[in-house]
Amino acid sequence: MKEILNQFVIPNEVAEPQPLKIGFINDSFIIRAKNKGEKSYFLQRINHHIFQNVEGLQQNIWKVTNHIRRKLEAAGETDIDRKVLQLVPAKDGKLYYQTPEGDYWRVYVLIENTTSQEKVTPASAELTGQAFGRFQRQLSDLPFDELCESIPNFHNIEFRLHQLDDALADDPKHRKDDCKDVIDWIDRRRDEMCLAERLFREGKLTKRINHCDTKVNNILFDQDSKPMCIVDLDTVMPGFVLSDFGDFMRTAANTGLEDDPNPDNIHVDLDIFRAYARGYIKEATFLTPLEKQLLPYGCRLLSYMQTVRFFTDWLNGDTYYKILYPEHNLVRTRAQLRLVEEQERVADKMAEIIASLS
Repeated sequence: MKEILNQFVIPNEVAEPQPLKIGFINDSFIIRAKNKGEKSYFLQRINHHIFQNVEGLQQNIWKVTNHIRRKLEAAGETDIDRKVLQLVPAKDGKLYYQTPEGDYWRVYVLIENTTSQEKVTPASAELTGQAFGRFQRQLSDLPFDELCESIPNFHNIEFRLHQLDDALADDPKHRKDDCKDVIDWIDRRRDEMCLAERLFREGKLTKRINHCDTKVNNILFDQDSKPMCIVDLDTVMPGFVLSDFGDFMRTAANTGLEDDPNPDNIHVDLDIFRAYARGYIKEATFLTPLEKQLLPYGCRLLSYMQTVRFFTDWLNGDTYYKILYPEHNLVRTRAQLRLVEEQERVADKMAEIIASLS
C-alpha cells in the first residue's frame, strides 16, 4: 500500500490507510495526516471490470470537478475545498496509478467534518433535491459530449430491452415459461418507456450531464445537516435529467423495499416526492418546459428500467446482481413492477405537484 501512495503527489506525511466498508464496487481507504492541520486523503481501488475505460472515467471526474470549482470561484463562494471533490494526480501526471498487477488506484483529498445520511425524510429530501439540482445547474453549460459514458448505455432503456430480448431468446435456465405475466406486463409498456429516446432523436429532448446515482448517501452533509458536496462521481455521464430525478424517487419515495416480498407494502410517498421536487426545481433553473413536464414520467422510466434489469438477470441465471436466495431477482422484479403500477396510479397527482412548483 505504501508503494501505491508513493505514486501520488501527496506532500505531507500520512498514516497507514484504514479500510472503509462503504459502497459495493470500489475498495476504499482513509489516509489520515500525521500532523494536525495538514490534509488527509481518500484512496480507492477502481473496479476496472465495471469501469473498463478508467482513463475516460477519471477524465470525466476531472472535468466535472474543475468545472464546478470554477463556478464556485466565480460566484465568490468560500470553503470551496469542502464543496467539490479534488483529485490528487499521480507523479506521472495521470489521474490514477496502475500497478504491475493491473489494479487501478486513485486518490482524493478528504473532505473533513462531514457525514452521510441513509434515511430520507421530507426535510432531507428537499435539501437533497436542492443539492442535485444545483449540481446539474453548475454543469448545464458543460457540453455533454465532452464526457464519455463510464458505463455505456447505463440508463438507455432501449438497450436494456435489447438485453432482455436476448435473455428471452436464450432462456439459459428455462425460466421464461413461468413468468409470462411479467413478460406481458413489460411488453405493454415498451412503447411508452422508450419515449425519451425517441424525443432525443427528434431533437425535442436534450441530454445533459447527470450523476446517475442520485441517492441521499451520495451527498456529504456538514454538522448542521446542510449538504456540502456531491460524491461518488463514477457514473457522472451524459443522460436525461429525467433519469436522475426518477432514480432518487425509485428508492426514496418508495414506502416498501427494493426487494420487498410483499407488494402491498409498496406505495409512492407523495410527501417525499413533493419535497424533493420542490428543492430540485428551485435549483434546476435550466430545465425546459418539456423536461419539467416529463419528471413524473422519469420516475416510471427508472422503476421500469430496474424491473427490466432485475428480470433479465433472473432469466440469465443471476449473473449480475448478488442474490441472498434463489428467487431474489424475481422478487426484486415483482417489487419494482408494483412500484411502476403505483407510480402510474398517482401520475396525475405527481403532475399536479410539478405544475404547482413550476
